[in-house]
Amino acid sequence: MKNELYLQKKSYSDLLLYLTLNIEDFQISPKIKLETDLPQKVRDDIKTYFCTYKSACQFANQIFLEIYKPGAIKKYCKQSKIGKKLPTAFYIHISALEELHPLLRLYENLAQRLYFQAVSREKADGKIATLIKFNFDKPTISYLHYPDFDIDAHPALKTSISINMNDGKIDQRNYSNSKNPPVLHRKETFVTPEYPHYKKFAQLTSAEVKLGLLDNTRLIGTRKGWLTHLKNHGIEIKEHDVIQHTIEMPIPQIERHKAAIIRRRISKPVRLAVQANLFTEGRTFFDYGCGYGEDIKYIAEKGHLSAGWDPYYLPEAPCVAADIVNISYVINVIESLTERREALIKSWELTKQVLIVSALVLVDDSKTEGKLGYGDGIITTRKTFQKYYEQQELKCYIDQVLNVDSIPIDLGIFFVFRDEAEAQNYLANRLKTHLYTPRISCKNKRFEDYQDQLIPLMNFMSDRGRLPIREELAEETDLIAEFGTFRRAFQLILQVTNYQEWDKITDKRRQDLLVYLALTKFGRRPKFSQFSETVRNDIRALFGSYTKACTLADLMLFSLSKSDLISKCCKNSLIGYKSANSLLVHVSAVAKLDPLLRLYEGCANRTIGRLSEVNIVKFHHKLPIISYLFYPEFDTEAHPILHTTMNIDLRDLSVSYEDYTNEYNPPILHRKDALVTPDYPHYEKFAKLTVQEEDRGLLNDLKQIQNRLGWLKCLEENCTEIKGHRIYWRTNVDPYQLKILKSADAARKRRRKQ
Repeated sequence: MKNELYLQKKSYSDLLLYLTLNIEDFQISPKIKLETDLPQKVRDDIKTYFCTYKSACQFANQIFLEIYKPGAIKKYCKQSKIGKKLPTAFYIHISALEELHPLLRLYENLAQRLYFQAVSREKADGKIATLIKFNFDKPTISYLHYPDFDIDAHPALKTSISINMNDGKIDQRNYSNSKNPPVLHRKETFVTPEYPHYKKFAQLTSAEVKLGLLDNTRLIGTRKGWLTHLKNHGIEIKEHDVIQHTIEMPIPQIERHKAAIIRRRISKPVRLAVQANLFTEGRTFFDYGCGYGEDIKYIAEKGHLSAGWDPYYLPEAPCVAADIVNISYVINVIESLTERREALIKSWELTKQVLIVSALVLVDDSKTEGKLGYGDGIITTRKTFQKYYEQQELKCYIDQVLNVDSIPIDLGIFFVFRDEAEAQNYLANRLKTHLYTPRISCKNKRFEDYQDQLIPLMNFMSDRGRLPIREELAEETDLIAEFGTFRRAFQLILQVTNYQEWDKITDKRRQDLLVYLALTKFGRRPKFSQFSETVRNDIRALFGSYTKACTLADLMLFSLSKSDLISKCCKNSLIGYKSANSLLVHVSAVAKLDPLLRLYEGCANRTIGRLSEVNIVKFHHKLPIISYLFYPEFDTEAHPILHTTMNIDLRDLSVSYEDYTNEYNPPILHRKDALVTPDYPHYEKFAKLTVQEEDRGLLNDLKQIQNRLGWLKCLEENCTEIKGHRIYWRTNVDPYQLKILKSADAARKRRRKQ
């Protein structure tokens, strides 16, 4: 079969695939006689392409072995000149399969074999694949059947077959009876320019892009979403032609300027940029769509050259380029898709260093209920237009319009860096664990004599986990003059500090970098040259090479697919409050968790973002879900009430919100000391309260006290009241009952001390 297939073709790629498949099936090697074991055509082509049979076999063997290297599939998919490339997958039409690198063709052929082993060939032949999907985040290949690929402008998925290349498991799904199946867009990306309908597909996509129909991918991935999207914009697709209709409903009068609000303090997006230290000395600021201009005034007061423009409030002001440009809550109040896109592009063109983009994200569905729908948004009672995004939808929109990889900072707030090195620096610093410089534990006369020069070296080592190289330390001149090298100077530091603490710092910095590099897989992993010189030095010192660092990071990322490993890390964690299905940790302690758990949370944080107000992270280990919880009075209330929760499902990056502000019986928090580390400012206060509550027996039935009313009932039954973080006996209770409770309390204390 394989011989016949090859003999019908003539390409170099086909020859390599043929040889590689024979290696796998028959273990051919240079020892096999060329004249007797291979067809004449194969022998002739081997001489043409490789000169010798031995060199051909060596090359084929190399491909066969490389297929199992981490990242090899993604590498060759990204290099392909055809096919649709997404951050986590690569799609190609079956007609273009032979254009792929031999390694990818071999990988796909192995998937076919696994499928045929599980399903008889007769049944398998009935399953026609239109597209083949190579997954990057898990070792699977999917065969997708779109029966109307050629005739339908946006064909619906009928069946999908996913094959796990590790264990051979097959997952088959049928969408034939689905009322809302997935649909395809940008069909020309899946095929070669020689495909019969390529020109027709490309013209359709070009027309849809100009109308902004493909900007919000989260809305148009299914048939219902796509048809609703077209209807909202008065557009119809006939065959492969775009037809614009005049929307019969009356166009409401929209007063965009009323969307601007008078702020009494700096806006949240700009405040977060200030907190992120983006406003370094000399940087200029421009506010695109500045409204009343409060942010301009605030940044000017900080000593930065600031300006702004607004179509209503400052229409005559010139739009000038600046280091930091802010377009806050502008694109969500523009009803025109074209103008919305132009505003985002214009603000990016003005940006020299960093663009701050923000828009409203829908948290509460009640905000849109009963409102007049218009386009992809609503008309408010103030006659303004409002488009509510989903968090992932907003990121996709920014990334597609600007061709960037935006960084989520908070709900609806993103940073876009012009310089890739600065972006990577920012991401790496976000994941750095805060570590203390080891204390000086003994006296040493020579150390004391040179302490002023040695302290900067200690601080650098604590910050980077490595010794500096020349010109990285401002105080190096005197240090080198006295000690000759940084290493000799550090030997003196080791004499007055604990060397194990320094080893822990180096290990922690290595973990920080691994987590960071693993998360770069979700975007465009930068080239080594795109990092700042400091980060490049970190990688060389801590890993030896960038290749080794990336390999270790990829292995860590791949291990996230093992749910039992995540569960084990959660259960074995020395930090956090453990329940049957989850681990709760305060945000201040996330950086001190096992690197795998940090990466687990980082997947949600890097792709969706974490609310700035969040103080508790919940790791689910039965399902791949990360939850961010906000307890406003975490530090001040003994048992704070849950305000809001954001749940991120890592399987499809869907986000759901729960708001408890109007709940009569909201969830509350217990055992706060378990959520933080001993160096947390209020740890001792939290820990003493928990011990007292355990002695009183208040925490025996956590199910009954997880909500406010249950907790209040428990306190009443145990004649207890809590003031601040102190526990007291109530005085207006039955003396006999109080005596019994005090006796039980004393007994528990004795058992605890024993």
